[in-house]
Amino acid sequence: MAADSFSIGVDFGGTNLRVAAYAPAAGFLETIHIATRLQAGRDAVVADMCAAIRKLRDRYAGNATLKGIGVGSPGPLELPEGRLRNPPNLPGFDGLELRAEVQRGVGERVVVENDANVAALAECIVGQGKKLGVDSLCMLTLGTGVGAGIILQGKIWDGMNGMAGEAGHINIYIDGPLCGCGSRGCLEPLASATGVRRRAKELIAAGSAPALAALEKRSPDFTPREISELALAGDPSAIQIFEEVGRALGIGLAALVNTLNLPLYVIGGGLANSWNLFSPTLFEELRYRSYVFRMTDPDQPATSAGSSARTYIRLADLGPEAGLLGACILPFTVFPDGN
Repeated sequence: MAADSFSIGVDFGGTNLRVAAYAPAAGFLETIHIATRLQAGRDAVVADMCAAIRKLRDRYAGNATLKGIGVGSPGPLELPEGRLRNPPNLPGFDGLELRAEVQRGVGERVVVENDANVAALAECIVGQGKKLGVDSLCMLTLGTGVGAGIILQGKIWDGMNGMAGEAGHINIYIDGPLCGCGSRGCLEPLASATGVRRRAKELIAAGSAPALAALEKRSPDFTPREISELALAGDPSAIQIFEEVGRALGIGLAALVNTLNLPLYVIGGGLANSWNLFSPTLFEELRYRSYVFRMTDPDQPATSAGSSARTYIRLADLGPEAGLLGACILPFTVFPDGN
């Protein structure tokens, strides 16, 4: 990464657009925040995005070379074309040629990636990956759904058309709750913020969770954080919910560890704030179901674990800035040299 180069990254969300200029040695140079005008249509959103990119380019291009533009977008995406395919949080955006439209609007090289992938890239390059000295990882983001990204040797693994890393749809329980993908028992409805609320409502409906019922009565739109507060106060139903989250994650991670054999798995997203509530059952399940993890468990001596290699399961370092930072880093990994 040349010291005299900079990039521009875009974090494209259904509510907000964040566009930043970035230099590897200095970090963020400037960030522009814009509301995503979904009601105005996709042309208006792309125009807003391009205007912010041009503003930052014109401000910083006099002193450094622009490496390229990186865009982190909700999926599904066709890659490397950067074409949106029925994104559930962007109505009316199906078929948008996002990479081509932005490239046309700014006249610069553009690369588009899934937002979960760019967050994983940031964790690898400047977050937990840097801290542990590894260049490969898998990241699970526990938010409204369960996003995932795989980084191999410092680069995003997209698969053949951009759909690699759909770990939120690993099947955990054959007859589990219905998932938005059309299947049942996926990791996503079991280990997401949405899933925590769903499970709480099930227990309330069953009449077996008086503290949760009281929470719903005083706060109908209760959040996972409020459920976690009940769990920390000792409520058995709230504790049960997070133990179930940990169990599902442990089963899902066991499949990933056994298949990928990566050195690092990172857990991020809003639900990761409840790590202390769900991690005990996560590790219990993971040790039971993954012989690869048992052999590489960092909490065991190398002689008893069976290998000097280690498999780390860690909380994400970067928080909500990971997506924007990853979008900024992306051009340096895709366009490493020259033009």
